[in-house]
Amino acid sequence: MVGGIKNDDVTDHRTLSNQTKTVQQLASRNGGRLKAGVRALRYRNFQLFFSGQLISLIGTWMQSVAQSWLVYRITGSSLLLGSVGFASQIPVFLIAPFGGTMADRANRHRVIIATQTLSMVLAFILAGLTLTGKVQVWHIFVLAALLGVINAFDIPGRQSFLVDMVGKEDLMNAIALNSSMFNGARIIGPAIAGILVAKIGEGWCFFANGVSYIAVITGLLMMKIQCTRRTPTTASPLADIREGFRFASRAAAIRALLLLLGLVSLVGMPYTVLMPVFADRILHGGARGLGILMGATGVGALLGALTLAMRSGVKGLGRWVAFSCGSFGVFLLLFSFSRNFWLSAALLLPVGFSMMLQMACSNTLIQAMVPDELRGRVMALYSMMFMGMAPFGALLGGVLADRLGAPVTVAIGAVACIGAAVLFGMRLPSLQVEGRQLILAQAVAGGEPSEEMTARVVD
Repeated sequence: MVGGIKNDDVTDHRTLSNQTKTVQQLASRNGGRLKAGVRALRYRNFQLFFSGQLISLIGTWMQSVAQSWLVYRITGSSLLLGSVGFASQIPVFLIAPFGGTMADRANRHRVIIATQTLSMVLAFILAGLTLTGKVQVWHIFVLAALLGVINAFDIPGRQSFLVDMVGKEDLMNAIALNSSMFNGARIIGPAIAGILVAKIGEGWCFFANGVSYIAVITGLLMMKIQCTRRTPTTASPLADIREGFRFASRAAAIRALLLLLGLVSLVGMPYTVLMPVFADRILHGGARGLGILMGATGVGALLGALTLAMRSGVKGLGRWVAFSCGSFGVFLLLFSFSRNFWLSAALLLPVGFSMMLQMACSNTLIQAMVPDELRGRVMALYSMMFMGMAPFGALLGGVLADRLGAPVTVAIGAVACIGAAVLFGMRLPSLQVEGRQLILAQAVAGGEPSEEMTARVVD
């Protein structure tokens, strides 16, 4: 007894107190991680951008699914289905350099307002043609190609605009949250589109997409952006484009990241185009199985983006790029050998995770290394490698799959990705040295780098 209280009671009280402190510490730590994971949302401009884009991207995915179904319903041709996708993506490869030049010369805020407004107009035109029963295949081709032209200006502008909203300190988190938003919409949009197409037809999906642009345009108009002063230039657009290409080709770290991303888009990403073949002929899952497989990839990509959002600083991201590219190839190779539906779906989770991690880490590193006056043009090259190579990859994958079969085609691409990851990893030590210098050079350009910034550069 101690003062009328049993020793056991004192021990129990202390144990309970320690457990309570432990729980509070864990809660505080988890709360801190959660706040760190969404720190870019503390900026009002990014809040407006994030909420508007989330609504708009759901509409975009709805239109993508409904448009594919409309083409297939009208023509019954898988060739035309793939051709429409080619028509919508090839302008990004051909015209993105001009879009990057505009992002560096003009007010990026106004550029994005213009591109989003034009995209809304195209969605309403397609909705009107479909709802009135006047839509023809050539209408869809023309509108898809025009949307591709708009995207060639929108993507470099939007990617380079992120730094204007949050600054360089929270740029990686903004990129990760932007990727999370994209993949969240990728899961929600097709599900809504499937219901609407079955109930009321494709036209209303296109109309809903048009309406969804109002949210992002309203958010953009409500922003208060401190416009970065652009240095006046008398150079021609072609000279500006050459300057962007010259910088990227001379910076070995940026060049290596772009080439690795382009190779993965060319030989690795075609697995998505061949997914209907796997779902139907190989795994015997039908249309429902296709939805599950694509959803698994989307969930994995969302988890990858959220993982990056929890990080701060760019230290170690070079290793992440090499590892994620290699793991993408490994799990994609295993997927090509699988003949069990649920095993294949499970393998697509790390495939999507690795793909998104490589893309977002590469984006972050490139934006950290590039000077602001060249940001739009270099991000245009990023768009060309990631999205612009996709139509060529789709055509290559289709030709090889026709001759060798879908599993062999995917396996070849997976092995190529593994080999590229190994080569990138072998060159990584020398690339890290240059990458560190480029990042510190940008820090000096914006003011003397702090010790924290010096410690957080590429390792």
